[in-house]
Amino acid sequence: MIPWLHPTKLVFPDTSTALQEPDGLLAAGGDLSPERLVAAYKNGIFPWFSEDDPILWWSPDPRCVLFPEQIHISRSMRKHLKKCHYHVTFDKAFTEVIQACASTREDSTGTWISPQMQKAYTQLHQQGFAHSVEVWENDRLVGGLYGLGIGKLFFGESMFSFQVNASKIAFIALCKQLHVWGYPLIDCQVHNDHLESLGATVIPRDDFIHYIRQYIDKETHHHWSFDKHNATLGNED
Repeated sequence: MIPWLHPTKLVFPDTSTALQEPDGLLAAGGDLSPERLVAAYKNGIFPWFSEDDPILWWSPDPRCVLFPEQIHISRSMRKHLKKCHYHVTFDKAFTEVIQACASTREDSTGTWISPQMQKAYTQLHQQGFAHSVEVWENDRLVGGLYGLGIGKLFFGESMFSFQVNASKIAFIALCKQLHVWGYPLIDCQVHNDHLESLGATVIPRDDFIHYIRQYIDKETHHHWSFDKHNATLGNED
Protein backbone atom coordinates (compact mmCIF):
# COMPACT_ATOMS: atom_id res chain seq x y z
CA MET A 1 0.00 0.00 0.00
CA ILE A 2 1.12 3.54 -0.70
CA PRO A 3 0.10 6.56 1.37
CA TRP A 4 -2.53 9.07 0.26
CA LEU A 5 -1.55 12.69 0.39
CA HIS A 6 -3.35 15.13 2.64
CA PRO A 7 -5.80 17.24 0.62
CA THR A 8 -4.34 20.54 1.84
CA LYS A 9 -0.95 19.90 3.47
CA LEU A 10 1.93 19.99 0.95
CA VAL A 11 3.83 17.13 2.55
CA PHE A 12 5.24 14.11 0.69
CA PRO A 13 6.61 10.84 2.05
CA ASP A 14 10.39 10.47 2.02
CA THR A 15 11.53 9.29 -1.41
CA SER A 16 13.34 6.35 0.19
CA THR A 17 9.92 4.81 0.90
CA ALA A 18 9.00 4.60 -2.81
CA LEU A 19 8.15 1.14 -4.10
CA GLN A 20 10.63 -0.92 -6.09
CA GLU A 21 7.78 -2.40 -8.14
CA PRO A 22 6.40 -0.44 -9.86
CA ASP A 23 9.69 1.41 -9.67
CA GLY A 24 9.38 4.68 -7.81
CA LEU A 25 5.68 4.77 -6.97
CA LEU A 26 5.56 6.90 -3.83
CA ALA A 27 2.07 8.22 -3.09
CA ALA A 28 -1.39 8.93 -4.48
CA GLY A 29 -3.97 11.67 -4.20
CA GLY A 30 -3.59 15.33 -3.50
CA ASP A 31 -4.02 17.79 -6.35
CA LEU A 32 -2.10 19.47 -9.16
CA SER A 33 -1.99 22.93 -7.67
CA PRO A 34 1.12 24.93 -8.60
CA GLU A 35 2.21 24.91 -4.97
CA ARG A 36 2.03 21.12 -4.68
CA LEU A 37 3.73 20.55 -8.01
CA VAL A 38 6.65 22.83 -7.15
CA ALA A 39 6.95 21.17 -3.73
CA ALA A 40 7.02 17.77 -5.44
CA TYR A 41 9.80 18.66 -7.88
CA LYS A 42 11.81 20.26 -5.10
CA ASN A 43 11.77 16.85 -3.41
CA GLY A 44 12.63 14.78 -6.49
CA ILE A 45 9.02 13.72 -7.12
CA PHE A 46 6.81 14.05 -10.21
CA PRO A 47 3.20 13.15 -11.12
CA TRP A 48 2.41 10.56 -13.76
CA PHE A 49 -1.00 8.92 -14.16
CA SER A 50 -3.66 8.05 -16.69
CA GLU A 51 -6.67 10.28 -17.03
CA ASP A 52 -9.06 7.88 -15.30
CA ASP A 53 -6.69 7.07 -12.42
CA PRO A 54 -6.01 8.95 -9.20
CA ILE A 55 -3.00 11.27 -9.19
CA LEU A 56 0.12 9.15 -8.71
CA TRP A 57 3.48 10.51 -7.53
CA TRP A 58 6.83 8.94 -8.45
CA SER A 59 10.51 9.03 -7.52
CA PRO A 60 12.27 6.17 -9.36
CA ASP A 61 15.65 4.70 -8.45
CA PRO A 62 17.87 4.96 -10.41
CA ARG A 63 17.01 8.32 -11.97
CA CYS A 64 17.58 9.15 -15.63
CA VAL A 65 19.45 12.43 -16.04
CA LEU A 66 21.54 14.27 -18.59
CA PHE A 67 24.46 16.56 -17.84
CA PRO A 68 24.09 19.40 -20.39
CA GLU A 69 27.77 19.46 -21.35
CA GLN A 70 27.53 15.76 -22.22
CA ILE A 71 24.78 16.10 -24.84
CA HIS A 72 25.63 13.74 -27.70
CA ILE A 73 25.27 15.16 -31.21
CA SER A 74 25.95 12.52 -33.83
CA ARG A 75 27.89 13.31 -37.01
CA SER A 76 24.73 12.92 -39.08
CA MET A 77 22.86 15.24 -36.73
CA ARG A 78 25.58 17.88 -37.02
CA LYS A 79 25.24 17.73 -40.79
CA HIS A 80 21.47 18.01 -40.48
CA LEU A 81 21.77 21.06 -38.23
CA LYS A 82 23.97 22.82 -40.77
CA LYS A 83 21.62 22.11 -43.68
CA CYS A 84 18.16 22.60 -42.20
CA HIS A 85 16.44 25.95 -41.91
CA TYR A 86 14.55 25.54 -38.65
CA HIS A 87 14.33 28.34 -36.14
CA VAL A 88 14.45 27.71 -32.38
CA THR A 89 12.72 29.80 -29.73
CA PHE A 90 12.27 29.56 -25.98
CA ASP A 91 8.97 30.29 -24.20
CA LYS A 92 7.24 31.61 -27.31
CA ALA A 93 4.43 29.05 -27.61
CA PHE A 94 4.09 27.06 -24.38
CA THR A 95 0.40 26.24 -24.83
CA GLU A 96 0.94 24.98 -28.36
CA VAL A 97 3.88 22.83 -27.26
CA ILE A 98 2.08 21.08 -24.40
CA GLN A 99 -0.96 20.49 -26.63
CA ALA A 100 1.28 19.00 -29.32
CA CYS A 101 2.98 16.75 -26.76
CA ALA A 102 -0.45 15.53 -25.66
CA SER A 103 -1.69 14.95 -29.21
CA THR A 104 1.34 12.91 -30.25
CA ARG A 105 0.85 10.65 -27.23
CA GLU A 106 -2.78 10.12 -28.20
CA ASP A 107 -1.62 8.91 -31.61
CA SER A 108 0.43 6.12 -30.00
CA THR A 109 -0.41 4.61 -26.64
CA GLY A 110 -2.66 7.21 -25.06
CA THR A 111 -1.69 10.32 -23.19
CA TRP A 112 -0.99 11.07 -19.57
CA ILE A 113 -0.93 14.77 -20.51
CA SER A 114 -4.64 15.15 -19.83
CA PRO A 115 -6.50 18.47 -19.93
CA GLN A 116 -6.04 18.55 -16.15
CA MET A 117 -2.26 18.23 -16.54
CA GLN A 118 -2.17 20.79 -19.35
CA LYS A 119 -4.02 23.32 -17.20
CA ALA A 120 -1.72 22.70 -14.23
CA TYR A 121 1.52 23.12 -16.20
CA THR A 122 0.16 26.15 -18.04
CA GLN A 123 -0.40 27.73 -14.63
CA LEU A 124 3.22 26.89 -13.77
CA HIS A 125 4.30 28.55 -17.00
CA GLN A 126 2.35 31.67 -16.10
CA GLN A 127 4.13 31.70 -12.74
CA GLY A 128 7.57 31.39 -14.37
CA PHE A 129 8.33 27.76 -13.49
CA ALA A 130 7.39 25.83 -16.65
CA HIS A 131 9.17 26.55 -19.92
CA SER A 132 9.07 25.45 -23.54
CA VAL A 133 11.48 25.15 -26.45
CA GLU A 134 9.97 25.48 -29.91
CA VAL A 135 11.30 24.46 -33.33
CA TRP A 136 9.77 26.26 -36.28
CA GLU A 137 9.79 25.69 -40.03
CA ASN A 138 8.87 29.16 -41.27
CA ASP A 139 5.80 29.92 -39.13
CA ARG A 140 4.86 26.27 -38.48
CA LEU A 141 5.63 24.61 -35.15
CA VAL A 142 7.30 21.30 -36.02
CA GLY A 143 8.85 20.19 -32.73
CA GLY A 144 9.50 21.12 -29.14
CA LEU A 145 9.58 20.20 -25.49
CA TYR A 146 8.53 21.52 -22.11
CA GLY A 147 9.58 21.14 -18.49
CA LEU A 148 10.24 23.03 -15.28
CA GLY A 149 13.16 25.26 -14.38
CA ILE A 150 13.55 25.53 -10.60
CA GLY A 151 16.72 27.02 -9.20
CA LYS A 152 19.50 25.79 -11.46
CA LEU A 153 17.89 22.47 -12.37
CA PHE A 154 15.65 21.64 -15.32
CA PHE A 155 13.01 18.93 -15.01
CA GLY A 156 12.07 17.63 -18.46
CA GLU A 157 8.50 16.52 -19.03
CA SER A 158 7.74 15.73 -22.66
CA MET A 159 8.78 16.42 -26.26
CA PHE A 160 7.24 16.02 -29.70
CA SER A 161 8.17 16.01 -33.39
CA PHE A 162 6.08 16.69 -36.46
CA GLN A 163 9.27 16.56 -38.58
CA VAL A 164 12.22 14.16 -38.35
CA ASN A 165 14.73 15.24 -35.68
CA ALA A 166 12.72 18.29 -34.59
CA SER A 167 12.49 17.21 -30.95
CA LYS A 168 16.21 16.43 -30.95
CA ILE A 169 16.93 19.95 -32.18
CA ALA A 170 14.83 21.35 -29.32
CA PHE A 171 16.65 19.19 -26.79
CA ILE A 172 20.09 20.07 -28.13
CA ALA A 173 19.20 23.77 -28.01
CA LEU A 174 18.04 23.37 -24.40
CA CYS A 175 21.20 21.55 -23.35
CA LYS A 176 23.48 24.11 -24.99
CA GLN A 177 21.65 27.00 -23.35
CA LEU A 178 21.48 25.39 -19.91
CA HIS A 179 25.22 24.75 -20.10
CA VAL A 180 25.78 28.46 -20.79
CA TRP A 181 23.57 29.32 -17.82
CA GLY A 182 25.46 26.97 -15.52
CA TYR A 183 22.78 24.32 -14.98
CA PRO A 184 24.52 21.09 -13.93
CA LEU A 185 21.73 18.61 -14.66
CA ILE A 186 18.52 17.89 -16.57
CA ASP A 187 16.09 15.47 -14.96
CA CYS A 188 14.86 13.01 -17.61
CA GLN A 189 12.88 10.98 -15.06
CA VAL A 190 12.83 7.49 -16.61
CA HIS A 191 15.38 5.93 -18.97
CA ASN A 192 14.58 5.21 -22.60
CA ASP A 193 16.72 4.48 -25.65
CA HIS A 194 15.96 7.82 -27.30
CA LEU A 195 17.27 9.77 -24.31
CA GLU A 196 20.29 7.49 -24.00
CA SER A 197 21.18 8.18 -27.65
CA LEU A 198 21.34 11.88 -26.74
CA GLY A 199 23.69 11.29 -23.82
CA ALA A 200 21.38 10.58 -20.91
CA THR A 201 22.50 8.24 -18.15
CA VAL A 202 21.16 6.92 -14.85
CA ILE A 203 22.34 7.83 -11.37
CA PRO A 204 21.23 6.58 -7.94
CA ARG A 205 18.23 8.42 -6.53
CA ASP A 206 20.31 9.53 -3.53
CA ASP A 207 22.75 11.26 -5.89
CA PHE A 208 19.85 12.95 -7.66
CA ILE A 209 18.45 14.19 -4.35
CA HIS A 210 21.91 15.57 -3.53
CA TYR A 211 21.83 17.64 -6.73
CA ILE A 212 18.41 18.95 -5.77
CA ARG A 213 19.53 20.01 -2.31
CA GLN A 214 22.58 21.74 -3.78
CA TYR A 215 20.98 23.58 -6.72
CA ILE A 216 17.21 23.87 -6.25
CA ASP A 217 17.39 27.21 -4.42
CA LYS A 218 20.13 28.78 -6.54
CA GLU A 219 19.20 32.19 -7.90
CA THR A 220 19.07 32.72 -11.66
CA HIS A 221 19.31 36.03 -13.46
CA HIS A 222 18.63 35.03 -17.06
CA HIS A 223 15.50 35.38 -19.19
CA TRP A 224 13.88 32.34 -20.74
CA SER A 225 12.06 33.97 -23.64
CA PHE A 226 14.32 34.45 -26.66
CA ASP A 227 15.12 33.25 -30.19
CA LYS A 228 18.07 31.05 -31.12
CA HIS A 229 19.18 30.06 -34.59
CA ASN A 230 19.74 26.31 -34.71
CA ALA A 231 22.55 26.37 -37.30
CA THR A 232 25.17 26.90 -34.59
CA LEU A 233 23.96 24.09 -32.34
CA GLY A 234 26.03 21.33 -33.90
CA ASN A 235 29.26 23.23 -34.29
CA GLU A 236 30.63 22.86 -30.78
CA ASP A 237 32.57 19.81 -29.67
